[in-house]
Amino acid sequence: MKKLILLLPLILTSCGSAEHEWAWYILSPNKVNGLTNLKFLLSGMGLTIYISVISIIISMFLGFVVAIPSLAKNKFLTYINIGFVEIVRAIPLLVLILWVYYGLPIMTGLSFSPFVSGIIALAISESAFQAEIFRAGINSIKKSQWEAGSSLGLTFYKRLRLVILPQAIKNILPALGNQFVYVLKMSSLVSIIGIADLTRKANELVVSTYRPLEIYTFLILEYLILILIVSFFVRKLEKRLKKDGNN
Repeated sequence: MKKLILLLPLILTSCGSAEHEWAWYILSPNKVNGLTNLKFLLSGMGLTIYISVISIIISMFLGFVVAIPSLAKNKFLTYINIGFVEIVRAIPLLVLILWVYYGLPIMTGLSFSPFVSGIIALAISESAFQAEIFRAGINSIKKSQWEAGSSLGLTFYKRLRLVILPQAIKNILPALGNQFVYVLKMSSLVSIIGIADLTRKANELVVSTYRPLEIYTFLILEYLILILIVSFFVRKLEKRLKKDGNN
């Protein structure tokens, strides 16, 4: 892995056409302009992470709320869950972002900033997947656990909160971590409405430097590092939970 990382610049340089000359000096920390460009690109990382974290938290809450009707014996409530999940999953995220930013204010009369619109769209889109994760996690708990709570005189919501959820959350934590990786990648789409995330910063720098190959390659590396870090902790969490389960 270390050798591959060391060889990466050489590989990238040699894979280009003979007519193209790589201009990594525009991102060189040893040059004033290069250092300025690097700082400009990296300045979008904090906002990218912030949007992703806020969106995943809101989507988890929405997903849990949407998952509750699927537990009911009432078919109407079950259809509400199925309808929401299927409809939201069928809408492309980019289209949803544009609709929330441009269309929702027309319908409601409320004006949303690009930041709020991006979070709303990401949270709604992700909530459908979160609902399925919560539904599967709750259904994975044995029926005897529900019956045990019922024998103690607990109401449905108390059984859910005190008995079922603590066990279900332990089972679904790895899946939630993987979804955060997904949201982190999909957050790049919010740049389309002007949010100054990593992708937007890269687009702006391309306009001023006319070096798309170098800048977008660096953008790939930024997302790659972020995803690898998150994936590392997700895998570490999975191993820990598996170890605790065996004990």
